[in-house]
Amino acid sequence: MPAEYVLSNVWIGLGIAIALFVIFYGVGYMSSRKTSSDEDFYAAGFAIGPVTNGLGMAATWASLATFLGVIALIMRLQVPFVYLWIQWAISIPLLTLLYGTSLRRMKAFTPGTFIRERYGKGSTVITVLWMILIMIMYALGQMIGLGRAFELLFGVPYNTALIVAGLATVGYITMGGMYGASYNAAFQMVVMTLAMIVPMGAIMKAMGSSGWWFPPLAYGDMVPSMLEAIPGFFDMKYDFRWYFALIPAFTLGPIALPHLAMKVFTSSSVKSARWAVVWFALFLGLLFSGTYVVGFAGNYFTATTGRIIEKADQTLLILNVFYNPTLVAAFVMGGALAAGLSTIGGNLMAIAGLVGSDLLGIMAPKMDSKKKIKWGYAALAIGGVLAILLAFQPPKFLVTSILWAFGLLATTVTPAILLGVWWKEANKLALMVSSIVCGTIFIIISPHVLPAICIGKGLPAALGMSGGMVTVPLSFAMFIILSIIFNRMGAMAPTLEDKKVIDRIHGWGDDYDEKRYNGIVTPLIISAVCVCVMIWGLQPW
Repeated sequence: MPAEYVLSNVWIGLGIAIALFVIFYGVGYMSSRKTSSDEDFYAAGFAIGPVTNGLGMAATWASLATFLGVIALIMRLQVPFVYLWIQWAISIPLLTLLYGTSLRRMKAFTPGTFIRERYGKGSTVITVLWMILIMIMYALGQMIGLGRAFELLFGVPYNTALIVAGLATVGYITMGGMYGASYNAAFQMVVMTLAMIVPMGAIMKAMGSSGWWFPPLAYGDMVPSMLEAIPGFFDMKYDFRWYFALIPAFTLGPIALPHLAMKVFTSSSVKSARWAVVWFALFLGLLFSGTYVVGFAGNYFTATTGRIIEKADQTLLILNVFYNPTLVAAFVMGGALAAGLSTIGGNLMAIAGLVGSDLLGIMAPKMDSKKKIKWGYAALAIGGVLAILLAFQPPKFLVTSILWAFGLLATTVTPAILLGVWWKEANKLALMVSSIVCGTIFIIISPHVLPAICIGKGLPAALGMSGGMVTVPLSFAMFIILSIIFNRMGAMAPTLEDKKVIDRIHGWGDDYDEKRYNGIVTPLIISAVCVCVMIWGLQPW
């Protein structure tokens, strides 16, 4: 990398990084003193307020991929990225509306808690294993980003940076449990927002923006200049199916992300969970408006100066090194670190909950809570170390592993949760068959596994968009149709207790009504629509 793109004084960067980790470890230590039960460890005692939770949700969602990989996507996609961004932004409100507050009533630790009560042990094992795999992939992307940020921050080799940053991160998260992860994530969101917005204001001012002080205005008044520099920047470069494919891949997938759902579950009440979403939308909207500023500025920088940013996922860091004083650039890198750390914290806590609460709840139901917590700690640490080891050979495109995982999650877990919450006919055997079959198909048709038979090509295939257009609707349709068939055969049909779970989590208490959340007409219509979408997705891309 050219010397002009590298932080000139690594000691400033080191000081900022050390200061941040001291705070994170301090919060983790204080939080560890509050953790005495599995309820404390996995759900922060169901005591997190709406503002803190809103900040934490936003921080967990706004990962290092936001600071690095997502900006690389803007550099490549340009304005069509906005449509992708919309899908991400609406996923958390949908999570809360569609099932988050409902499962909060049952005081679930993870989505696996609901699946165990709704579908039984076999279905839980399958869906939990899918979620663990996806969380490791998600954490992998963050570890790669941490390694690259440390590499640029300190000028050390990537592998060295990865080991140091990864182990330091796993350490403080393991110490603090969900209390520590929640409070640290709230603080990290403040850090990363300031690191994104304020320095970019100075950069946009240097580029000639009169509205530099507010992200949308920063690029809004530079539209004529951008059109002159890059005439095709605002063109819709893809056909309608490309934009539609974002829905199954990037809206339905994140809905089932366990680490985001767990943030909703930590809320002090159902009302608090709903208000947390409002704060989430506010904080994340501000951050993402800044993200688009970076992508806009990166394209404009390359077009007007002729300087090539070889690693598009380092655009934010490079722009700040080039335009801003060393102290500011180092602070921005600190914000990038905070982004990665907040999401890894959520990922690893999700792994801990899925193993310690869900799997052990099946394998060792009589195990006391203290032993389950110890297993949760162990799972957290092992998941972190595994992500570090996998990151030694990173994919060329940081965001690929994360976004591809969204499609896999939408295929294997989202139908189980949404249909399980809203439809009493949802059958446990149908869930197991559809999840295994469709999840396997998604992996097989991916260019990352068998390129010769993959569905689609280029970026849509790499990100799981074209594959998701086939397997997500197939999974919903197969789950619905098999549920109707199996229930009429008596094959593992939902019991009365299974059905009562649905009424209870929707707030009906003991007022059970067999007709409520039942029927097959609407699900069959959904199946028919899904089949049409699947056929559309199978057409040549």
